[in-house]
Amino acid sequence: MIDLKHLRTLLALRKTGNLTKAADMLHLTQSALSQQIRLLESDYGLLFERKTVPLAFTIVGQRLLELADRIFPVIEETERDLIRLKDGTAGSLRIVVECHTCFDWLMPTMDIFRSLWPEVELDILSGFHADPVGLLHQRRADLAIVGTPEPESNIVFRPLFHFDIVALLANSHPLTKESFLRPEHFIDQTLITYPVADEMLDIMQQVLIPANISPERRTSELTIAILQLVASGRGIAALPLWAVQSYLDRQYVSSRPITEKGLKGKLYAAVCMEMASKAYINDFIRLIREKSLCELPGIRLLN
Repeated sequence: MIDLKHLRTLLALRKTGNLTKAADMLHLTQSALSQQIRLLESDYGLLFERKTVPLAFTIVGQRLLELADRIFPVIEETERDLIRLKDGTAGSLRIVVECHTCFDWLMPTMDIFRSLWPEVELDILSGFHADPVGLLHQRRADLAIVGTPEPESNIVFRPLFHFDIVALLANSHPLTKESFLRPEHFIDQTLITYPVADEMLDIMQQVLIPANISPERRTSELTIAILQLVASGRGIAALPLWAVQSYLDRQYVSSRPITEKGLKGKLYAAVCMEMASKAYINDFIRLIREKSLCELPGIRLLN
């Protein structure tokens, strides 16, 4: 018998293009995912060609994917309809972010959400907000995208993902000779950041403050402006890999890991407790996690 979980596995493999990310999406270990694939292949034959990037599905795999493409949209739409019948159709989703670089991946997720929940009033609060959780308490927003959370009364934090943060350097910068940057490399450098407090910067909280290092600072509101300053040798920056990958691909600037283990940031979705059970809120969070895992470089899902 074909099991729905097997079809979900194939869809995850197609979406992500590799076993590691598919296991992440399905909340499985790689060994558990591999075992599931072996069992399915023992019944139906080879599902995809090994050692291909991205995965190339066999005729058997393609046929099962065709079945999944027919079944799951009907199931998911029925689930949403049942929720609408139970809870009504009214709702709002006003989103606020404290992350300057979130908009590139947030906007496409919002477009998908609109097609699934057209009756929900969807909006994003313009501008940068230093205290997005405060806007939840004031009922001026329904969901906030935040970094590592502080405990808050009546606020639920849902994990999204952690991501790579890299140092950005001019291509001719002497530090490009290093395989990674250590805290002391920042001592005589100008650190170019967004105009936010130190507690909102992972490079400061995780690396420089523990090392008692406080480099000269320069700020800009715009990612492209930060990269232009870096490219012209005015300083170095530390930004999420997803925000700068296209510039690295064009060799506009160079990047290096920060510390030997690398530097990672985290993102969470924060909602008021009374909103946490709303189906459309949870569906939006699911969309963020899945789309980000499939499309953003250097991320893993948080559990």
